Amino acid sequence: MTNTRAKALAAHRNRLKKRGLARVEVQVPAEDTELIRRAARSLRGEADTAARLRVQLLGLLGAGAELGLKELLAAAPLDDIDLTRSPGTGRAVKL
Repeated sequence: MTNTRAKALAAHRNRLKKRGLARVEVQVPAEDTELIRRAARSLRGEADTAARLRVQLLGLLGAGAELGLKELLAAAPLDDIDLTRSPGTGRAVKL
């Protein structure tokens, strides 16, 4: 990439960042590309439409990414799992 093109690209990305936008690259099945483009267009478009779409997506996908390890373990269904340990110290080792 030439120096001029690199500067232009950097300037473009800085303008996007100032507008509060982030560049995202995803890999989806070919038949879903237009759907993802439409969703992205809606999210960066009219505020009312974007808010409704966010609510729908969060309701469908949940907010699981915000949970830490403790919360995930606390929410795990551990009822049928035996978590007791034997009091043995393991194998005998000669040192």
